[in-house]
Amino acid sequence: MLDFRMETFVTVCKYMNYTKAANALHITQPAVSQHMRHIEEEYGVKLFEFQGKKLFLTKDGRALLNMAVTWQHDDQALRRKFQENAAGQRHLIFGVTLTIGEYVIGDYLAGYMKKHPHTQIRLTIANTEGLLKKLDEGEIDFAVVEGYFEKSDYDFQLFRKERYIGVASPYGAKVKMSGEKCGWPRIFGETLIVREQGSGTREVLERALREDGYQIGDFDNVVEISNMNAIKSIVMGGGGISFLYEAAVKKEIGEGSLVELPVEGFPKYHDFTFIWRKNSIFSQQYKELLFQMTNAT
Repeated sequence: MLDFRMETFVTVCKYMNYTKAANALHITQPAVSQHMRHIEEEYGVKLFEFQGKKLFLTKDGRALLNMAVTWQHDDQALRRKFQENAAGQRHLIFGVTLTIGEYVIGDYLAGYMKKHPHTQIRLTIANTEGLLKKLDEGEIDFAVVEGYFEKSDYDFQLFRKERYIGVASPYGAKVKMSGEKCGWPRIFGETLIVREQGSGTREVLERALREDGYQIGDFDNVVEISNMNAIKSIVMGGGGISFLYEAAVKKEIGEGSLVELPVEGFPKYHDFTFIWRKNSIFSQQYKELLFQMTNAT
C-alpha cells in the first residue's frame, strides 16, 4: 500500500498541477504542497521545477515516479494474487497490440492453455500507447507490444522479431511491381492507408520515413483507419497501399490478393517485446512466463 503522501505525488505527476491534484484527491492545495515538501525532505531531493508557469519533474522526481508507479502496480497485482491463492485459481491479465492480438498471440496462448488448462485469462487488445497506460495504472500485469516505449520505465525481453513490409494490390498500385526497388518519392503519389496515432504499426513507418528525411504528410493522400481488416480490404480493393507486419498479411500474400511493395530499405525487422514495470517484485515470474509461452507452441 502506497503511503498517502506518495499517492499525492503520483497524482500531482498525473496532472502536473497542484490544484487539479488537490481536486482529484479531495484535499486542499496547501495539503498537497505539504506532502510534496515532506517527500523532498525525506529523500533530500527536489521533485519539481517551474519553467515559466509550467511544472516539470526533475531527474530525481522522474526516478521517484517510476518507483512509485511500480509500487502501485505491484500492490494491486499482489492483492489479486492473494485472492487467487485463496480461491485456488491462476490468472493471466495482460495486453497485446492489435497485430499481435489478431495474428500472433493465438498460437502461443493455445499452446500455453494446453499445458495450464485451468488458467483464467483476461486479454486486452489495444495500441501501444493505451497498453502502457493500462500497465502503469495496474489494470494489466504485463504486455506484448510492437511499438516503441520508454526503456527507462520498463523491464523487457524480446518476444519475437517480425518482418515489416509495404503491401499493395497486384493491380491497384501505381508503382510497377517489377521487383526493382524504388525510393519514397516514387510512392508518394499513392494513397497511404495507415493506423491511428499511438499504433506501433504506424510508429515503425513514421520512424522509417524520418530516417530518410520524410514524413507521412508527404503522401498525396493519407487515410487513417484503426481496424486492421478494413485496411487490408481497402488495399486489396486497390484503394491505396499500406505498411504492415508480414504476420498480418501472410495469408493474403500467399493467395495473391496482396503483393509486397519493392521499397528501398524494406523489409525492416522489428521487435515484438514482452514488457512489465521496471523493478517489479514479479520480474522473475514474468520471465518464467515468457519462457513458458514461447516454448509452448
